[in-house]
Amino acid sequence: MKTVVEKTEKFDPQEVIEEFEVLTRDAGKIQEETLQKILEENGGTEYLQQWGLNGKTDSLSFKNCVPIVTHKDLEPYIHRIADGDLSPILTGKPITTISLSSGTTQGKPKFVPFNEELMESTMQIFKTSFAFRNREFPVVNGKALQFIYGSKQFKTKGGLAAGTATTNVYRNAQFKKTMKAMQTPCCSPDEVIFGPDFQQSLYCHLLCGLIFRDEVQVVSSTFAHSIVHAFRNFEQVWQELVTNIRDGVLSSRVTVPSMRAAMSKLLKPDPELADTIFNKCSRLSNWYGLIPALFPNTRYIYGIMTGSMEPYLKKLRHYAGELPLLSADYGSSEGWIGANVNPELPPELVTYAVLPNIGYFEFIPLMENLDGLEPTPVGLTEVKLGEEYEIVVTNFAGLYRYRLGDVVRIKGFHNGTPELQFICRRNLLLSINIDKNTEKDLQLAVEAAAKILSDEKLEVVDFTSHVNVSADPGRYVIFWELSGEASEEILKECCNCLDISFVDAGYVGSRKVNAIGALELRIVKRGTFHKILDHFVGLGAAVSQFKTPRCVGPTNLSVLQILSSNVVESYFSTAFC
Repeated sequence: MKTVVEKTEKFDPQEVIEEFEVLTRDAGKIQEETLQKILEENGGTEYLQQWGLNGKTDSLSFKNCVPIVTHKDLEPYIHRIADGDLSPILTGKPITTISLSSGTTQGKPKFVPFNEELMESTMQIFKTSFAFRNREFPVVNGKALQFIYGSKQFKTKGGLAAGTATTNVYRNAQFKKTMKAMQTPCCSPDEVIFGPDFQQSLYCHLLCGLIFRDEVQVVSSTFAHSIVHAFRNFEQVWQELVTNIRDGVLSSRVTVPSMRAAMSKLLKPDPELADTIFNKCSRLSNWYGLIPALFPNTRYIYGIMTGSMEPYLKKLRHYAGELPLLSADYGSSEGWIGANVNPELPPELVTYAVLPNIGYFEFIPLMENLDGLEPTPVGLTEVKLGEEYEIVVTNFAGLYRYRLGDVVRIKGFHNGTPELQFICRRNLLLSINIDKNTEKDLQLAVEAAAKILSDEKLEVVDFTSHVNVSADPGRYVIFWELSGEASEEILKECCNCLDISFVDAGYVGSRKVNAIGALELRIVKRGTFHKILDHFVGLGAAVSQFKTPRCVGPTNLSVLQILSSNVVESYFSTAFC
């Protein structure tokens, strides 16, 4: 363990890049070695023994013996571990920590094993992407304004620490050492990051950023949503923040004693800084360029900006002005996949180079075989340019041939390793009969309809969807939260535009013959999506990990209830009448 700490403290970006080049040049061989290592460490486990591997560590035997699984298949094993069974069930070494997924997709968080090897691969990903990022956008002795929030960790029945994947990372000593070595330590104290009240933490993050405004070189969060949310909040509280800085007295809205104590060490009366911030904010037009106005030495804005985060890019660009948006790396609660080694690409085009030593990866081609059977997965170096695949992961924390549920497209290769573009979650489909619309299709439809609003200086704050099969015929329901009041005429136009923007042949054909009913657009009250966020935080999710569910399934009753009880207007499409 000591060597890792020493390595972390002597962070050399060029060395990290060279190491990455070596790894990716012989990706196929590294993959075989990685699988061999995983199977040597865990071959004696109950899970692997039942499949008759009998100590074999080659990829052919592994694929012939071990089945492809989903989380549901592994759930009984993971729950036994969480309940305190110390026998080698999924891993040779005991699992000491459980990660929770955000839970926004299925309505409840999944339990996923987390161990030191996953922590090490997290740091490897962080360091790799930082090395490439720093070559293009160097930061020197700065700070990062990070909107990160550690949710509460709790103990499982068996006494294991459980928390969101991000919380498990933030609480690890290696994370802090790495951030320090990369010269971007967080400008907020731990008491703010791990505060029990999200709104109070957010307020203090903003205040810390302003106190250290000249040192802030990076503004970041896990997801783009959190950054947009933070600066929407800033619009409401900025004058109060200025008063706090002017008087050196923290707002009474912060009531958590540990947070107040930590902030009082940082906050001193500074009328000059208060005047500067007040003048900067007063001169902005509709908050355009807010981030560089507040933090003049910021080099870039950083966070996950793909998939369900893409709808927030327009607002983020508004706040960012001319600053570049850099998309963070590709991973999930189950572990990491790839690093962004082309930081100059805009988020819409970003790709992720797979690190061949952090897990064993297989790819299921998305085309169906003529016999209706699912195609055979291919290895990391066998994928084809331009094709789409679902990722299957085998890692050091007890997941074997695990379907991640993500669809990616191969956009290129970095030496021998593929560069992936995230497309969508495979299971997030709007479907009633033969229609199949993905999260991306929904996003494109919303973007098309939102253009009608932009003439009125209005925007879609957030959105989600639901398939109403209790109606006859079933229909798509789209929920919108808007930044202001729109006329009935405009909203009817938006509703029709949404309906005709779903171009899937199965949908269009079904709409024409009324096998699918008229799309319904429901407008919800301001703050409805914040209530959904609060609901997930109440279940133990971390704000940093929150993703608005883009399709609310029939099992996600709590979210459906929040949405339905906040509807103020409803419109039905007349596009196919």
